[in-house]
Amino acid sequence: MEQRRNLLKAAAASGVALVLPPAAQGQGNPKEARPQEGDRFVLGEGDKKGAVVKLDDLKAGGPPVTVYPQDVKSGTVRDGSRLNQVLMVRLDEAQLKNDTKSRAAQGIVAYSAVCTHTGCDGLSWEAGKALFKCPCHDTEFDAADGARVVAGPAPRRLPALPLKVVDGYITAAGAFIGRAGVIQ
Repeated sequence: MEQRRNLLKAAAASGVALVLPPAAQGQGNPKEARPQEGDRFVLGEGDKKGAVVKLDDLKAGGPPVTVYPQDVKSGTVRDGSRLNQVLMVRLDEAQLKNDTKSRAAQGIVAYSAVCTHTGCDGLSWEAGKALFKCPCHDTEFDAADGARVVAGPAPRRLPALPLKVVDGYITAAGAFIGRAGVIQ
């Protein structure tokens, strides 16, 4: 009987996790928590990996940089989940569609770096078209239009991350708009 009770408790706990909003998922480990309002960003790769991203670090037209959110108060870099990878690129503000412009900070836009088709990352950049392209199945996402799918099999756009500039630093103005990764 005890074994059955423990099994039912475990099943109930799993069910609760399935209905939690995405913002509440991953909250147990601060390194896995999704980006939150007020987070700054640090470079996720290259020679300057871990350096805080400043407004002047992003040049118009790209290339995009892969960044991770960082809790300003604790200094914790939220790199414990690949779903926290963010692609950040600076575009000409005149290129941005209205919804995209409202989430941008001085032309800088940010999106989940994980494709919504099968969860691939390592998206490439086509500067002339302002497109992110998934290396797995060639889905193309329009960075100037909210990462809308313009070609390929992905079922939805990349989740956007609203931004603002505070004291010369790019910061999150809220959580991802949409769920990062593949929705099954």
